[in-house]
Amino acid sequence: MKKYYIIDFDSTFTQVEALDELARISLKKNPQKEKIYQRIEDLTNDAMEGKMSFRESLTARINLLQANKDHLKQLVTRLKKKVSSSFLRNKVFFKNHAEDVLIVSGGFKEFIVPVVSAYHIKRENIYANTFLFDEKGDITGYDSDNPLSEEGGKVKLLKTLDLKGEIYGIGDGHSDFQLKEFGMIKKFYAFTENIERKTILEKADHVTPSFDEFLYINKLPQAISYPKNRILCLAIGQVSEKAIEILSKDGFSIRQKTSFEEKYVADVGMMILAAGESLEEEKLSRATKLKTIGYLGNSRLRIQPDICTAMGIVVFDDPKNNPRNPEFIAKRMIDFINKGNTHLSSNFPQLQLPRMAGAHRLIHIHENVPGIMAKINQVFAYHRINIAGQFLMTNSKIGYVITDVSAEYDKQVLKDLKEIEHTIKFRILY
Repeated sequence: MKKYYIIDFDSTFTQVEALDELARISLKKNPQKEKIYQRIEDLTNDAMEGKMSFRESLTARINLLQANKDHLKQLVTRLKKKVSSSFLRNKVFFKNHAEDVLIVSGGFKEFIVPVVSAYHIKRENIYANTFLFDEKGDITGYDSDNPLSEEGGKVKLLKTLDLKGEIYGIGDGHSDFQLKEFGMIKKFYAFTENIERKTILEKADHVTPSFDEFLYINKLPQAISYPKNRILCLAIGQVSEKAIEILSKDGFSIRQKTSFEEKYVADVGMMILAAGESLEEEKLSRATKLKTIGYLGNSRLRIQPDICTAMGIVVFDDPKNNPRNPEFIAKRMIDFINKGNTHLSSNFPQLQLPRMAGAHRLIHIHENVPGIMAKINQVFAYHRINIAGQFLMTNSKIGYVITDVSAEYDKQVLKDLKEIEHTIKFRILY
């Protein structure tokens, strides 16, 4: 059965509410701008949470904007830089599903079309309102005959489209949930990468903190192999807010704790520790999903480096307590998870690589014993996998190899690589 993906624009495809941004452009010189900004934001939230009819909210916001066509040009430039990160990195998905993706928004085509068209989304699949202008180019209103300007407009639109197949909706607001409420879509996914509306989360079939999560649970092709929102990152002790902000912004699931609690041992994927904090050897040895540790200070006497190395856990620390330490350590951890870079780690061979476009990147950590690279490449040869690039670094204990392959592969390849004798850890980056 054919599948369709109905995607909202404001606070979903983009990180922001476009009319809020337009107000900040058009009212820049207005002495009452802060008061008007807040009123527009309140009107937006009231509509998104179902506290106010959409048309009433829309009319009030348009009347407050005092915007024109020149302001819209500035808005488009700004919005192109504000596309949600998880949509940005999955541009290939939109190219390959150009027939299946529809943008359905209570926003306006004048700024939506220029932004989403760059993602191979067809103009005829973009449904939104349109502005009305006077002879000077000032916005005077909107086309009130467009169903998307009305309360329940998305429901009315989909009834007229009469799409045949399974329809999935992704959005952050009440109008998106209404599609499920009125039986127009199979499932509603509350998108929370940019904003969480509690009244909407309670009604969703699934809460998706990123577009990666949506693709992952629906077994659709994605830019990364595993959604970062599913990687648990523990912040132990007085970790700086800056470090936590950097990790959170990149999409990891953060828990701030005073110690390494037993309930997290089996599931933790990353840890960042404040200076002076220690890890119990027994718990560390059971943290089999742990991939990297960041230590905001000198970790030499606080974390057992031999255990970390033997388990394939990459450690980043800063023995000199550099003032940029929190930002520096957090970014090193992110680079390892996203790209496989171990540059400046305290216990791993140093490897730093750019992302290779159009390739799949596989990471293999193994004991440094003779012949293991031959076995790895035998697996690729047996499955007729073309290697686009391969990079190996070793120290006295371990070998760390990154392989970029240029073709699709079946799951047996991954199983065979994991089962090579002396393998410590294996994972797919993207």
